[in-house]
This record gives sequence, C-alpha cells and structure tokens, in this order.
Amino acid sequence: MSFNRSEIITKLLEAYQAFYNITDESLGCQELKALCEYYEQNEGYMVTRKANLWTAKSEEFIYLFEAEHLTLELFERLFELAYGDGRQRAHIGPGHMYTYITPIFICDSADAEAIKALKKVSIHKMFLFSFHGWLDVHTALITTRTDELFTNKSGRCMEKNMKKIIFNERGLSS
Repeated sequence: MSFNRSEIITKLLEAYQAFYNITDESLGCQELKALCEYYEQNEGYMVTRKANLWTAKSEEFIYLFEAEHLTLELFERLFELAYGDGRQRAHIGPGHMYTYITPIFICDSADAEAIKALKKVSIHKMFLFSFHGWLDVHTALITTRTDELFTNKSGRCMEKNMKKIIFNERGLSS
C-alpha cells in the first residue's frame, strides 16, 4: 500500500527538521507546503578572528510542493517560483561557496512531459570564475501511485537519502 502525499511530506519534514529551518511560508502559492533553509559558515583564521584567512558559506533551499497531478504547465510555474525565490535568498559574494535550490514535487501522478522537463533541468552557475562560489539546482518528483522517484542529473545526490526516508519502511527497491 502506498503512502499518500501528506504522509510523504510529514516523513520528509521529520527527517529535515534536524538540519533545516522549516517554515510554512506560502509565497502566494497554495501548492507550496514548506520551505526548508540550511545555512553553514566555516572560517579559517590565524591567532585572532580579525586575521581571517578564508570563509566558506554554504546554503540550501528546499521547496516542498504538493499537487494531485503534475502537468508541464504546473511544473514550469512552480519551478520558476522556487528558482526565482531561491536566487533572491542566496547570499552570493565574497566567502560564498555554494547554494543549492531544490524544488521537490510530491504528486499522485505526473504527465510524461512534466517528468521529462524535470529530468532535463540543468542549471549550474558560477560566480566570478567560482571565486564567489556556485549555484546548482536539484529537482525531485515523487509519485505516490507508482512509488517512483525521479530526479535531474544534479539531484541524483539526494536520491539515496530520499528513498531511505520514504520507502525504507516498506522495503521497496524503488
């Protein structure tokens, strides 16, 4: 028996709450169920903090979207919302190492065109020849009717953890 959308969202949020600041900010979008923000800063200095040798700031923004059926038009609208908002939240500049923007779609079903578009997302931006870091976009889609997980190429890094969080209790090999 499959999990429904709200059960999957609950499982993901329970797993993410240890590492992310989670808000239910809607950004004017009824499909957005949660925004998860992660910030980390590492520094190297000599003797005192005033003698800073390097700084590495990392951040990630996960947008959890829920819809009964994902169409190409809905995917494009929600993706643009997440990408645009994530770019505004990013702190690009000296000391920035990376920013990940990650829209995750939890749906009962999805059109083949929407799945194809999700898999084709390929956004990687470098700032000032990588001296000010980079930005990557990861995408994921979970369909509850078929228990399938789809990601883009950059999103494959989160595939194993998502499968473990969502499907491991039932022993599925999805």
